Amino acid sequence: MTRERFLALAQAYGAEIAAWPVELREDAALLAAAEPAFAQAVLARESQLDAALDALPRATASAALYERIVASAPAPRPRWRWRLWLAPAGLSAALAGVAAAGLLVGVQLSGTSSVSPEASAQAVADLDVSTVPEVG
Repeated sequence: MTRERFLALAQAYGAEIAAWPVELREDAALLAAAEPAFAQAVLARESQLDAALDALPRATASAALYERIVASAPAPRPRWRWRLWLAPAGLSAALAGVAAAGLLVGVQLSGTSSVSPEASAQAVADLDVSTVPEVG
């Protein structure tokens, strides 16, 4: 953790490292142990701000305000219904594509070859592999 990150986290979460998110506490404690003067200065300043904020009176929202906010919120729309047909449709399209590709390959391979097996073997035997460079 950098000094800048430690400072930003202290400003966001306050002077008590124990109140920080769990995944940040260990790194913050390591930086505080490695640079105690820096950490103490940052945490002392944030502690003063925490104390000032705690001294302020707490205002609570009335039940009427809460009800107005909830009533003005848009109703949730069912967004999952259109997705119900996507999974089967996607699977069907994929299977149809595979079937078409298989049919195409099968048709291509089923045709009779005009080259005899003996001619193919002779063509392979006639290859001049001495012109191919060695790899490695």
